[in-house]
Amino acid sequence: MRFVDVIRLSLQQLRVNPLRTAFTLLGIVVSVGFLVAVVAIIEGMNAYVKENIADAMIGMNSFQVRRLPISLGLFTDDQFRLLRKRPRVNMIDADAVRAALPDAIAISVQSGWPTPQSDMVWHNRTLGSVQMFGVTADYQVVQDYKFTAGRPLTDMDVRERRNVAVIGADIASKLFDGVNPLEQEVRVMGQRFTVIGVVARKGKVLGQSFDGFAMIPITAFESIYGRRQTTTISVKMREAVDIAPAMARAQEAMRMVRGLRPGDADNFDVGTAEALVDFWKQLTKVLFAIVPAVVAIGILVGGIVIMNIMLMAVTERTHEIGIRKAVGATSADVRRQFLAESIALAMLGGLLGVASGWALAAIVSAASPLPARISAWSVALALGLGAGIGVLFGVYPASRAAQLDPITAMRAET
Repeated sequence: MRFVDVIRLSLQQLRVNPLRTAFTLLGIVVSVGFLVAVVAIIEGMNAYVKENIADAMIGMNSFQVRRLPISLGLFTDDQFRLLRKRPRVNMIDADAVRAALPDAIAISVQSGWPTPQSDMVWHNRTLGSVQMFGVTADYQVVQDYKFTAGRPLTDMDVRERRNVAVIGADIASKLFDGVNPLEQEVRVMGQRFTVIGVVARKGKVLGQSFDGFAMIPITAFESIYGRRQTTTISVKMREAVDIAPAMARAQEAMRMVRGLRPGDADNFDVGTAEALVDFWKQLTKVLFAIVPAVVAIGILVGGIVIMNIMLMAVTERTHEIGIRKAVGATSADVRRQFLAESIALAMLGGLLGVASGWALAAIVSAASPLPARISAWSVALALGLGAGIGVLFGVYPASRAAQLDPITAMRAET
């Protein structure tokens, strides 16, 4: 038989009993759909963390020199206790990094991470949980802040410890509610600050706003909250390719200023947004470890169902097999036909599973802040699983059909 004839006959048999075909496909459709949907959501989340959260926290083409790594969740309790013994990053460290990186666009120091949250008062209005940052002027360059009103903080504001503040869009809309916030006086921790600028809205990420903050000069910040807050050095380079060599120079400068000898471990951390992305990927590995087990169970059940259905089909079509062999069909022809039917069932289940997984991922993406991105490898894997299951569980029924004696088979008419 020609290959085209085998495929045509296989599809005809699937249409003979559509209800049975549908139940046969159910296990494969569910498992493949689950695989495609979960992978799409995880891949989308990985990209989302990179494009929105990581770059929003650290800045584009930027890296940070920190006391502690950003991915603390990957360390054991004993390792964390050792990390806590590291000396704090200070202005002397920042000066060393500046001297080592004269080609950097901006090098800033910010204090307050995790940020202290304070009430901000204007006249008789109080806004709670305002994230307070103490920064040098270059921090606004590192973060690529755009201003809708007023001006940014300047080096003069920092040197003279001026009580001035730049606020996020949420603070401007919630606290001032239509009133121009510029030159308005607000109170934070009993201190008065004059609002000099409003940062353009950056939006929300997974429901978390990036606009509910206020920045004040780091000198004024330390006079309120003290100098024992976590301090971070942020460095912005012109191009992404400049980051790796700049990080190496910053690391060398930090080791020199701290008097570390060759072989001594770093008592600081130099990292980019990729560190946060890697941390997130470590978390999603747990989910990736569960997915194969669930998919394997579904695929196995689907394969067993296909084998049983095909064995039933061999029994029902015994007379048909005898007639085909009597008119010249070989055992190989019969084997190919039943194997093709099994593969067609599994492939159809794989295709429907991909479509249902795609649809489920789209629904989740539309109904929640969770993004979804269909990856080509998950689709290829799903279709490959379908074909593989069809071959694996179709061999035995196809062999049973091929081994039937034509004369005995023709007598099996009921």
